[in-house]
Amino acid sequence: MPLISAKHGAASYDEAALIPLSALQHYLFCPRQCALIHTEMVWEENLFTAEGNLLHARVDRPESENRDGLRRVYALPIRSLTLGMVGRADLVCFMADPQYPKGRPFPVEYKRGKPKKEPWDRVQLCAQALCLEESFLCAVPEGALYYGATRKRYPVIFDTPLRELTLQTIRDVHHILENQRLPAANPGKKCQNCSLNFQCQPNAKTSLGNYFYHEPSP
Repeated sequence: MPLISAKHGAASYDEAALIPLSALQHYLFCPRQCALIHTEMVWEENLFTAEGNLLHARVDRPESENRDGLRRVYALPIRSLTLGMVGRADLVCFMADPQYPKGRPFPVEYKRGKPKKEPWDRVQLCAQALCLEESFLCAVPEGALYYGATRKRYPVIFDTPLRELTLQTIRDVHHILENQRLPAANPGKKCQNCSLNFQCQPNAKTSLGNYFYHEPSP
């Protein structure tokens, strides 16, 4: 439940109401998957999730290093009480900037596979930037996505459209998790590679309202 900060008079979330940053990517991929993972606490590994875990094993150990005058922090805990999010940034580089003596944060998110045309990964990275801006009180205009299949970094600019999409996704995820209802399945090609295909049963027919729930029209 959102609370009001007495210190600043701005809306903020209780610690218990913070949503994981990863939920944004899950929601954009499939709202039903997001609810299964973060409401029903359902999770299963498959080849794709296992590959992702192996990639993240390299950056999931919290540590800090200075190399060539650049400070790098791995597995940095981040949160935003204003937006109600919590998680860890795989890597944050603190870039030299005369406005910020400690450096300007530059988040890097590690992903398996190849770059996607869909905005899922960019939204998750942008949410990290919003958390960093709130924590370090500085602008975070860009970051990067590193994909294991190509072993390359791809720059991401946190422009207005991406920020607006990210903020809307945050609101949508809060709504779906606070509502505690499982959205209806929307079967498609993406279901084939989903680790929760068996638990979800996207093509099953049922009349149970709690299993197939459609958001009421406004």
